[in-house]
Amino acid sequence: MSISVIIVDDHKIMRDGLKTLLSKEIDIDVVGEAENGREAIKITLEKRPEIVIMDIGMPVMNGIEATRQIVKDIPETKVIALSMHYDKQYVSGMLASGAKGYLLKDCAGDELSKAIRRVSKDNTYISQDITNTVIEGYADIQDITNAPVKASLTNREKEILQLLTEGMSTKQISAELYISVKTVEAHRANIMGKLNIHNLPELTKYAIRNGYTSIDK
Repeated sequence: MSISVIIVDDHKIMRDGLKTLLSKEIDIDVVGEAENGREAIKITLEKRPEIVIMDIGMPVMNGIEATRQIVKDIPETKVIALSMHYDKQYVSGMLASGAKGYLLKDCAGDELSKAIRRVSKDNTYISQDITNTVIEGYADIQDITNAPVKASLTNREKEILQLLTEGMSTKQISAELYISVKTVEAHRANIMGKLNIHNLPELTKYAIRNGYTSIDK
């Protein structure tokens, strides 16, 4: 029986390349794709794949938050991060969110297939290129997983935080999320109050440090 896979990446050329690569594997079946985290959650709920290949730096909702929600709501689906980022904050963030694997985008095709097969059997797969990063960040992962949350943002607040720090105006966010401008403004005030941050530059720094957005996509 084939391993069902969904590919999540905001670049179509990357999704197409991965589909072509994985189509050569007789035991792997790509059943869907998404271009951002919110779309990934929707398609994963519909398709219930065994594996989601997840990028991290995406618009609308990033891979860390999408992974957190997928693992919570669809625990039978396993997530493998496939990213250009090897920084400790991204690796630790994905693993703390529940990802079962982490590979860099320049990995060989056979390594991705190997990771899919291993993770489908409920094992973990970490690329050798980031092993040291994982070891160095182990304490950070424990801190993220076990420490009490200082500022608990709702899922909607996390979405708005990312969109704000990606440069969207209040009106644009209102249109994107189908909510009123006043609701966006209320969420923004709540976010800043919870985080004790009172300007957009500091909010952007917070979002980058905590993996909600990144300087480069």
